[in-house]
Amino acid sequence: MVKFLRYFLSIGICLVAGGLGTIFTISSIPTWYATLNKPFFSPPNYLFGPVWTILYILMGVSLALIWQKGIKKKTVRDAMFLFGIQLLLNALWSPVFFGAKNLFLALIIIVLMWIFILKTILAFAKIDKTASYLLYPYIAWVSFATILNFSVWFLNR
Repeated sequence: MVKFLRYFLSIGICLVAGGLGTIFTISSIPTWYATLNKPFFSPPNYLFGPVWTILYILMGVSLALIWQKGIKKKTVRDAMFLFGIQLLLNALWSPVFFGAKNLFLALIIIVLMWIFILKTILAFAKIDKTASYLLYPYIAWVSFATILNFSVWFLNR
């Protein structure tokens, strides 16, 4: 039962963090975002929701695997702290990009997020390899999103 609860809470926390961003995103996509110049490699808007949902679930499973190793261990607490930082940066990105419409500040946030995702992967790898592997699609997508964020900022500055 405790194991199930850890998975439920971990996935839930990640989905809630992502869901907060949709408050700013949904209204901006058909209006403001539609008016921006975007690079040729910009994916269709409908792709972002399903991709992020899958990524948040993978992130939650990854976090649960680490949490199961016991929060009494300093390495686990430190790894979970790094996870929390990257998740906070993740949650901040949408309000800054879509809410404040500040493309450059969003770029800074996503670069910091990428750095903390990498730090999290490295910390998780020392505790549970599977947990770190589950974050690989996330850092791959955020790498792409960083290039996209930069391109949109560059084309609209």
